[in-house]
Amino acid sequence: MLLLEVISGETLPKPDRGKMRFHKIANVNKALDFIASKGVKLVSIGAEEIVDGNLKMTLGMIWTIILRFAIQDISVEEMTAKEGLLLWCQRKTAPYKNVNVQNFHLSFKDGLAFCALIHRHRPDLIDYNKLSKDNPLENLNTAFDVAEKYLDIPRMLDPDDLVNTAMPDERAVMTYVSSYYHCFSGAQKAETAANRICKVLKVNQENERLMEEYERLASDLLEWIRRTMPWLSSRQTDNSLAGVQKKLEEYRTYRRKHKPPRVEQKAKLETNFNTLQTKLRLSNRPAYMPTEGKMVSDIANAWKGLELSEKSFEEWLLSEMMRLERLEHLAQKFKHKADIHEDWTRGKEEMLQSQDFRQCKLNELKALKKKHEAFESDLAAHQDRVEQIAAIAQELNTLEYHDSASVNARCQRICDQWDRLGNLTQRRRQALDEAERILEKIDILHLEFAKRAAPFNNWLDGTREDLVDMFIVHTMEEIQGLIDAHSQFKATLGEADKEYNSIVGLVREVEATVQKYQVPGGLENPYTTLTANDLTKKWSDVRQLVPQRDQTLQAELRKQQNNEMVRRQFAEKANQVGPWIERQMDAVTAIGMGLQGSLEDQLHRLKEYEQGVYAYKPHIEELEKIHQAVQEGMIFENRYTQYTMETLRVGWEQLLTSINRNINEVENQILTRDSKGITQDQLNEFRSSFNHFDKNRTGRLAPEEFKSCLVSLGYSIGKDRQGEIDFQRILAVVDPNSTGYVHFDAFLDFMTRETTDTDTAEQVIDSFRILAGDKPYILPDELRRELPPDQAEYCIQRMPPYKGPNAVPGALDYMSFSTALYGESDLKCYRLPLFISDG
Repeated sequence: MLLLEVISGETLPKPDRGKMRFHKIANVNKALDFIASKGVKLVSIGAEEIVDGNLKMTLGMIWTIILRFAIQDISVEEMTAKEGLLLWCQRKTAPYKNVNVQNFHLSFKDGLAFCALIHRHRPDLIDYNKLSKDNPLENLNTAFDVAEKYLDIPRMLDPDDLVNTAMPDERAVMTYVSSYYHCFSGAQKAETAANRICKVLKVNQENERLMEEYERLASDLLEWIRRTMPWLSSRQTDNSLAGVQKKLEEYRTYRRKHKPPRVEQKAKLETNFNTLQTKLRLSNRPAYMPTEGKMVSDIANAWKGLELSEKSFEEWLLSEMMRLERLEHLAQKFKHKADIHEDWTRGKEEMLQSQDFRQCKLNELKALKKKHEAFESDLAAHQDRVEQIAAIAQELNTLEYHDSASVNARCQRICDQWDRLGNLTQRRRQALDEAERILEKIDILHLEFAKRAAPFNNWLDGTREDLVDMFIVHTMEEIQGLIDAHSQFKATLGEADKEYNSIVGLVREVEATVQKYQVPGGLENPYTTLTANDLTKKWSDVRQLVPQRDQTLQAELRKQQNNEMVRRQFAEKANQVGPWIERQMDAVTAIGMGLQGSLEDQLHRLKEYEQGVYAYKPHIEELEKIHQAVQEGMIFENRYTQYTMETLRVGWEQLLTSINRNINEVENQILTRDSKGITQDQLNEFRSSFNHFDKNRTGRLAPEEFKSCLVSLGYSIGKDRQGEIDFQRILAVVDPNSTGYVHFDAFLDFMTRETTDTDTAEQVIDSFRILAGDKPYILPDELRRELPPDQAEYCIQRMPPYKGPNAVPGALDYMSFSTALYGESDLKCYRLPLFISDG
């Protein structure tokens, strides 16, 4: 009875004090009843045999007591007591050479197994490297002496018996080894606690690394956007076509070389952020909140602003090219018309200021008057040209032509000269009218020539000017219009030829008359400076310019036909690429809805799509080359396709982003499933229920849809006031920002938390308490002794000093540290505070 009280730690009924046989039998029966009350079956053991001194039966009962109260409580991985103790020995001695524990007799004969158990837990007591397998007695005595002196484990075995017995007694060895197990059980608890803490800290360190990586990537991307935006917002040019074309080439380089790596960086940033949040949820940590201005929404808004600036910048560049192209055309047209006009006015002022009529005879004076009338007619005909020159100059000013100053100066000179010519013409006419009263006779024939030759000459000048007039077109319709107008003009050449022959016939008639009557000076026409040779030369020029104009128009027609071919080429390719991108987007979206095989199948298919998309990239690059030809050909519209290069670029980038996002979501779901221990069937059930209520395939549920989804999964939500309170509490968990919607990752996280266990702050606190020996604080030396060096220093740097009662120098507050790891509440998200020491 005393033995049972000592070994069980419990109090038995008081023994009978008598010395007679029945007193002894009664006491032994009390012991046997106590053993039976502990669930131990005693077979063939009676009180009488023990009182009578039956040695075999007495030893058997003692072994039963030892097995029940000293060994049976030992449990390693739910094995039986004997198997569990053997497994414990094997694990603890595995790193030691010459030790191979397979049983409780032969494996312990050389003493090295006992020494290894002591050295594993107390390396300061034994120098294991000095032991030899060839000295079993010395090894056994060393182990037994150290265990008795330093570990309070009495000698239960005789070294000589172990060495000299072929098969040592298994029960005796097992009993003695169990003493080691119970002695070191405290150390085992400390090791378990240390392992748990290491696991938690590693998760925390990895999460902090991901946070720092996110902050670095976000800062870099936002800084790049900040540097790029002023360039895209700039509308400064040198106001020349070459300058704008250079800017357009710089923009092409930006879209092809500089932006694609940033698209990948943005996708990686979103993937890292989602992975981090998933890991935080799986490790029961508070959600990560980036520093101000670096939220995913901030990055998305900055990116959206960048894309809007890109679109606006490209539209501005194209409009500038059209404007400057028109400016160059107008400037050339101004110069051409101004050259012709100045050539016509050359010498006119001197002629109008001449006093030649003072010495003329009547016929000569009349000739001068008619000549002046012809000039007035010519002058009036040039009024339109001057107005055209002024109108072109005004348009150049309105469109901000870069050399408007010289244009304005030249235009002003022409207008001033025109005013002077008008005044001089009026004065000369008045002088001729005054002399007309004296001189009357006019050469009718010369006059007729002058009257008809002047407008015809003017028509010839205008026709020559029109035939060399520059033009700019952008479509087949425009060039066809010019060709049709030229054909109509050519149809009038027959009448013009008749007019020419008629006018030249007047000269021939004059020549015949002069030759017939020998009129002195009769060949000189006093009314005009035009001659038949002038008209003949200009008419010849017109007949040569007509086929040249045909060639120019046909060349432009071929150019526009080539542009039309480029339009069709772009449209054909775009009409293939656009629907392909849309089909890939639909397929990726369908996979993202789940329920298409296992998560691994979905991930495999998504990665196949990803490879297919990257393999398709040469088609996009080919389109970019065609698009460059489109822009270089000044092609601004394409009726053969609804797709533009910009829409295809955006669609391509959205497809890549969608694939990356879906891959990340599936990987996070795999991570959730594996870390939380949920089965594929459970995950399919969650996905199926979510999709059933996600009618519009938006990837999110409204509160009432979410409630129905929970009910479909067997989640009980009452219809009373308490049920509504419970549901609002759940909503606060799955929708902490009160967006009004529940996304699938939040729904999955909630369901896994409801069906699986996670480590908690309380578990971590309990683990630290074990390492601290039940103290409310822990010392740096204790952390360095129990944890790996990097984990120990991690804790020492972040734990705040302990301020409670009985604090000693250097004491650290492990409770506050553990609480900070998990945040202050399950329903709120906080950034993880970092405790930094004074150093």
